[in-house]
Amino acid sequence: MEFIIFLSKLDKEILDLLIKANYIVEENKIECLLNKEIKGLYNFEENKIIICTENAKRKTNYRNKKKGPNKDNFKTELAIRKALRHEATHAIQKCNNNKIVGDIKNLESKLHQSKRKALEFSTSNFSGTYAKEVEAYILEEKPKKVKNMIKKYCL
Repeated sequence: MEFIIFLSKLDKEILDLLIKANYIVEENKIECLLNKEIKGLYNFEENKIIICTENAKRKTNYRNKKKGPNKDNFKTELAIRKALRHEATHAIQKCNNNKIVGDIKNLESKLHQSKRKALEFSTSNFSGTYAKEVEAYILEEKPKKVKNMIKKYCL
């Protein structure tokens, strides 16, 4: 799985915990080809997280270092890390009897304005509820919290 090279030490721990909690983590499956806008998705029925590495690389103008340096490659790292944390949050929600972990009013107040468009995209194109998506967008910025919540709710 190529996406692993983009992960931080903490994000690799999140990945390991997801696998330990019996989640399947895959990369660049047909779902990624069907919707080139997504960087990751969560399959609720199959306990599966799919990271769309190729979509993330394309959307962030990733360049192979052998073809010349690209100072924008950090954007690819960030996109893939956030995708993993976002989808991990949906796994945590499933472990929590299919409910959000936080308080929706508190979560909404923390949602950055730049995430509003992404939130609208997620709730209109996928089965995620508004509250679940708000929580996932908040937690994709908080890897330590995601790691601890996997331990608390899924293991």
